[in-house]
Amino acid sequence: MPQTKPIVSVVNVVSSASIDQKMDLIEITKKFPETEYNPEQFPGLVFRLTNPKTAILIFRTGKMVCTGAKSEELSIKAVNIVVQKLRKAKIKIKKDAIISIQNIVSSISLGGKIHLEKAAKTIPRSMYEPEQFPGLIHRMLDPKTVILLFASGKLVCTGAKKETEVYRSVHNLHALLEEKNLMIYDL
Repeated sequence: MPQTKPIVSVVNVVSSASIDQKMDLIEITKKFPETEYNPEQFPGLVFRLTNPKTAILIFRTGKMVCTGAKSEELSIKAVNIVVQKLRKAKIKIKKDAIISIQNIVSSISLGGKIHLEKAAKTIPRSMYEPEQFPGLIHRMLDPKTVILLFASGKLVCTGAKKETEVYRSVHNLHALLEEKNLMIYDL
Protein backbone atom coordinates (compact mmCIF):
# COMPACT_ATOMS: atom_id res chain seq x y z
CA MET A 1 0.00 0.00 0.00
CA PRO A 2 1.95 3.04 -1.21
CA GLN A 3 2.12 6.16 0.92
CA THR A 4 0.34 8.95 -0.95
CA LYS A 5 2.74 11.79 -0.22
CA PRO A 6 6.41 11.91 0.78
CA ILE A 7 7.14 13.74 4.04
CA VAL A 8 9.53 16.61 3.27
CA SER A 9 11.33 18.71 5.85
CA VAL A 10 13.67 21.57 5.04
CA VAL A 11 16.74 21.24 7.29
CA ASN A 12 18.98 24.08 6.08
CA VAL A 13 18.63 27.09 3.80
CA VAL A 14 21.80 28.90 2.77
CA SER A 15 21.50 32.43 1.41
CA SER A 16 24.02 35.04 0.39
CA ALA A 17 23.56 38.76 0.82
CA SER A 18 25.36 41.99 0.05
CA ILE A 19 25.00 45.48 1.47
CA ASP A 20 27.44 46.85 -1.12
CA GLN A 21 29.85 48.59 1.28
CA LYS A 22 32.95 47.82 3.36
CA MET A 23 32.35 46.70 6.95
CA ASP A 24 34.49 47.30 10.05
CA LEU A 25 34.32 43.88 11.68
CA ILE A 26 36.29 45.01 14.75
CA GLU A 27 33.72 47.77 15.39
CA ILE A 28 30.95 45.14 15.18
CA THR A 29 32.71 42.87 17.72
CA LYS A 30 33.03 45.83 20.13
CA LYS A 31 29.29 46.55 19.89
CA PHE A 32 28.29 42.86 19.81
CA PRO A 33 30.74 40.97 22.10
CA GLU A 34 28.76 37.72 21.60
CA THR A 35 29.88 37.59 17.95
CA GLU A 36 32.87 35.44 16.96
CA TYR A 37 35.72 36.95 15.00
CA ASN A 38 39.16 35.32 14.68
CA PRO A 39 40.66 36.73 11.47
CA GLU A 40 43.75 34.46 11.80
CA GLN A 41 41.47 31.41 11.47
CA PHE A 42 38.60 32.69 9.27
CA PRO A 43 38.08 36.06 7.51
CA GLY A 44 34.40 36.40 8.47
CA LEU A 45 32.62 37.42 11.64
CA VAL A 46 29.96 35.00 12.95
CA PHE A 47 26.75 36.65 14.16
CA ARG A 48 24.38 34.09 15.71
CA LEU A 49 20.65 34.63 16.15
CA THR A 50 18.41 32.50 18.36
CA ASN A 51 15.19 33.47 16.54
CA PRO A 52 15.31 32.39 13.78
CA LYS A 53 18.13 30.04 14.86
CA THR A 54 20.78 30.92 12.27
CA ALA A 55 24.39 31.97 11.86
CA ILE A 56 25.18 34.93 9.64
CA LEU A 57 28.75 35.29 8.43
CA ILE A 58 29.71 38.91 7.77
CA PHE A 59 32.77 39.74 5.67
CA ARG A 60 34.52 43.11 5.48
CA THR A 61 33.48 43.38 1.82
CA GLY A 62 29.85 43.75 2.95
CA LYS A 63 28.98 40.25 1.79
CA MET A 64 27.08 37.94 4.13
CA VAL A 65 26.15 34.26 4.21
CA CYS A 66 23.25 32.97 6.30
CA THR A 67 23.04 29.30 7.28
CA GLY A 68 20.74 27.20 9.44
CA ALA A 69 17.34 28.65 8.51
CA LYS A 70 14.45 26.20 8.07
CA SER A 71 12.78 28.15 5.21
CA GLU A 72 13.50 30.74 2.53
CA GLU A 73 11.50 33.34 4.50
CA LEU A 74 13.43 32.71 7.74
CA SER A 75 16.76 32.98 5.91
CA ILE A 76 15.79 36.37 4.47
CA LYS A 77 14.36 37.48 7.83
CA ALA A 78 17.59 36.54 9.65
CA VAL A 79 19.76 38.68 7.34
CA ASN A 80 17.37 41.63 7.70
CA ILE A 81 17.37 41.27 11.52
CA VAL A 82 21.18 41.42 11.58
CA VAL A 83 21.18 44.53 9.34
CA GLN A 84 18.60 46.16 11.69
CA LYS A 85 20.67 45.28 14.79
CA LEU A 86 23.80 46.77 13.19
CA ARG A 87 21.91 49.97 12.29
CA LYS A 88 20.47 50.20 15.83
CA ALA A 89 24.04 49.97 17.16
CA LYS A 90 24.90 53.04 15.02
CA ILE A 91 26.83 51.11 12.39
CA LYS A 92 26.12 52.98 9.18
CA ILE A 93 24.57 50.76 6.52
CA LYS A 94 23.43 52.79 3.54
CA LYS A 95 21.54 50.16 1.54
CA ASP A 96 19.27 47.26 2.44
CA ALA A 97 20.73 43.81 1.90
CA ILE A 98 20.23 42.17 -1.48
CA ILE A 99 19.58 38.53 -0.58
CA SER A 100 19.52 35.42 -2.73
CA ILE A 101 18.93 31.79 -1.79
CA GLN A 102 21.92 29.61 -2.74
CA ASN A 103 20.96 26.14 -1.53
CA ILE A 104 18.11 24.34 0.22
CA VAL A 105 18.83 21.02 1.91
CA SER A 106 15.86 18.81 2.77
CA SER A 107 15.33 15.38 4.24
CA ILE A 108 12.47 13.27 2.92
CA SER A 109 10.75 10.07 3.92
CA LEU A 110 8.97 8.11 1.18
CA GLY A 111 7.23 5.73 3.59
CA GLY A 112 8.66 2.60 2.00
CA LYS A 113 12.01 1.06 1.14
CA ILE A 114 13.86 1.57 -2.15
CA HIS A 115 15.47 -1.21 -4.18
CA LEU A 116 18.80 0.63 -4.70
CA GLU A 117 20.52 -2.02 -6.85
CA LYS A 118 17.68 -1.95 -9.40
CA ALA A 119 17.34 1.84 -9.11
CA ALA A 120 21.03 2.29 -9.96
CA LYS A 121 20.51 0.37 -13.21
CA THR A 122 17.18 2.01 -14.06
CA ILE A 123 17.36 5.69 -13.11
CA PRO A 124 19.43 7.87 -15.46
CA ARG A 125 22.25 10.10 -14.11
CA SER A 126 22.64 7.93 -11.01
CA MET A 127 25.77 6.72 -9.28
CA TYR A 128 25.80 3.90 -6.75
CA GLU A 129 28.99 2.57 -5.18
CA PRO A 130 27.91 0.95 -1.89
CA GLU A 131 31.54 0.22 -0.88
CA GLN A 132 32.18 3.98 -0.81
CA PHE A 133 28.80 5.44 0.20
CA PRO A 134 25.56 3.69 1.22
CA GLY A 135 23.30 5.93 -0.88
CA LEU A 136 22.55 6.27 -4.56
CA ILE A 137 23.42 9.72 -5.92
CA HIS A 138 20.93 10.98 -8.51
CA ARG A 139 21.51 14.19 -10.45
CA MET A 140 18.19 15.64 -11.59
CA LEU A 141 18.22 18.06 -14.52
CA ASP A 142 14.86 19.79 -14.00
CA PRO A 143 14.82 21.14 -11.40
CA LYS A 144 18.62 21.02 -11.07
CA THR A 145 19.09 19.17 -7.78
CA VAL A 146 21.06 16.26 -6.37
CA ILE A 147 19.13 13.63 -4.44
CA LEU A 148 20.70 11.00 -2.23
CA LEU A 149 18.52 7.88 -2.02
CA PHE A 150 18.90 5.35 0.78
CA ALA A 151 17.51 1.81 0.94
CA SER A 152 15.45 2.86 4.00
CA GLY A 153 13.29 5.10 1.78
CA LYS A 154 14.91 8.26 3.13
CA LEU A 155 16.18 10.89 0.73
CA VAL A 156 18.30 14.01 1.02
CA CYS A 157 17.70 16.70 -1.60
CA THR A 158 20.26 19.46 -2.11
CA GLY A 159 20.91 22.17 -4.66
CA ALA A 160 17.41 23.63 -4.86
CA LYS A 161 17.11 27.41 -4.79
CA LYS A 162 13.35 27.44 -4.05
CA GLU A 163 11.29 25.21 -1.79
CA THR A 164 8.97 24.51 -4.74
CA GLU A 165 11.97 22.94 -6.54
CA VAL A 166 12.45 20.53 -3.61
CA TYR A 167 8.82 19.39 -3.83
CA ARG A 168 8.99 19.08 -7.62
CA SER A 169 12.24 17.05 -7.47
CA VAL A 170 10.86 14.70 -4.82
CA HIS A 171 7.53 14.29 -6.64
CA ASN A 172 9.26 13.53 -9.98
CA LEU A 173 11.67 11.04 -8.42
CA HIS A 174 8.96 9.34 -6.33
CA ALA A 175 6.75 8.99 -9.42
CA LEU A 176 9.68 7.45 -11.34
CA LEU A 177 10.43 5.01 -8.48
CA GLU A 178 6.75 3.99 -8.41
CA GLU A 179 6.53 3.66 -12.19
CA LYS A 180 9.64 1.42 -12.31
CA ASN A 181 8.45 -0.68 -9.31
CA LEU A 182 11.48 0.29 -7.25
CA MET A 183 9.52 1.01 -4.04
CA ILE A 184 9.00 -1.76 -1.48
CA TYR A 185 6.13 -1.23 0.95
CA ASP A 186 5.55 -3.29 4.07
CA LEU A 187 1.93 -4.35 4.29
